[in-house]
Amino acid sequence: MRVLVVEDEQLLADTVAVGLRRQAMAVDVVYDGAAATERVDLNDYDVVVLDRDLPLVHGDDVCRHIVRLGKATRVLMLTASGDVSDRVEGLEIGADDYLPKPFAFSELIARVRALGRRATPPLPPVLERSGIRLDPNRREVFRDDRQIHLAPKEFAVLEVLLRGDGAVVSAEQLLEKAWDENTDPFTNVVRVTVMTLRRKLGDPPVITTVPGAGYRI
Repeated sequence: MRVLVVEDEQLLADTVAVGLRRQAMAVDVVYDGAAATERVDLNDYDVVVLDRDLPLVHGDDVCRHIVRLGKATRVLMLTASGDVSDRVEGLEIGADDYLPKPFAFSELIARVRALGRRATPPLPPVLERSGIRLDPNRREVFRDDRQIHLAPKEFAVLEVLLRGDGAVVSAEQLLEKAWDENTDPFTNVVRVTVMTLRRKLGDPPVITTVPGAGYRI
């Protein structure tokens, strides 16, 4: 899942980003509304965690811009105000969910995951293919009856491949969904991660390399 965090309190923004990355999400961070509109124009995000009171461009206008783009991106709006009228107004301009500050981080994660499921075609809560079973909510992976412990990026790559449901997933698509925008697209990070993932999943191999196209399970 790819997430954009838009929050002008830099410490809060960076803390949220670190926490989401630990949940195997690819996270970009910006600190004002103008930068947010640029990012959503350039990238396809599953979820935007959007502070309402932003400098340069107000969060409401960022939300309206996302809605006008017509993408499947879902918006979780944050605000320091707990007034019902503010929550209603935020939802009416196009936000998909609303979370007042301060918030419990566990609730933020749950809401981001719920919105992420709505941003993609419906899939079973547990992904299964070729003897591999992945539970995104529990962050657990099993091959047959053996639990496999994966690093966050390995988990993210496996989830993207399983969501492909047998289709070929390109290295570019894996970069887009499992890494943030600071990753150099010319590195071999995808190949190395897939290689490590293959080793952890064991024999017989379940990840197939399709020369010149990508990978599939």
